[in-house]
Amino acid sequence: MFSYLFNGERMLLISAVAPAIALMIYIYKKDKLEKEPRRLLVSLVILGIVSTFIAMLTETLGENILNGMAVKNELYYRLLMYFCVVAVSEEGVKYLFLRIRTWNNPAFNCRFDGVVYAVFVSLGFALFENIMYVFNYGFATALVRAVFSIPGHTCFAVVMGVFYGIAKQLQVDLRRVLSFVMRVLSLFFAIVFHGAYDFFATMEGTDYDWSFYVFYIVMFAICFILVKKTSKADGYFRLQKIYYD
Repeated sequence: MFSYLFNGERMLLISAVAPAIALMIYIYKKDKLEKEPRRLLVSLVILGIVSTFIAMLTETLGENILNGMAVKNELYYRLLMYFCVVAVSEEGVKYLFLRIRTWNNPAFNCRFDGVVYAVFVSLGFALFENIMYVFNYGFATALVRAVFSIPGHTCFAVVMGVFYGIAKQLQVDLRRVLSFVMRVLSLFFAIVFHGAYDFFATMEGTDYDWSFYVFYIVMFAICFILVKKTSKADGYFRLQKIYYD
């Protein structure tokens, strides 16, 4: 029995999946007012998995276009690659599925729901990506990604979800222009966080290691505070009365 449980491939699968599931459970428990339908959450995870394949295609296309532009300066190339190709591809596809699946869903009736939905899509993406990395590179990779990559994807999603929830409240308030602005900011800040994460993570040389760790700690602290405050201040969407003098 123990040999079955601790089979090498099975342990790799568990190590790849467990961090994402643990963070899903954490965010799920932070949803204090009304738990989201499990079928909806499962569908978001599945859409997150599907988004990995679309993102791989768009990233390959973007990389080919970038290489064809003959950007010789390494700094410019890396900025364009990580912010405009990788981050836009991955966060853009995640946001697209998030918007299609949840925006008009009756269950989306609280501000914190935006965070829950965004995190489940993002961790569906991260979960499948993690499986591919871990089975290719082994258990040591699982440990590193459990500490950095999976929480990183969660942070990108938290930022996206906070603005997404605000956008939904503004839509309910019939403030459609501001709602659109918040949706744009939802995607924009997720792209910025993701691009910056990849940019700092790929800087070579021990002299640059500190920059990634500082960025990661600051990003994680910001997102932890956002989750805590957004969960505590959560409320149902209600049409707010706007008074004019």
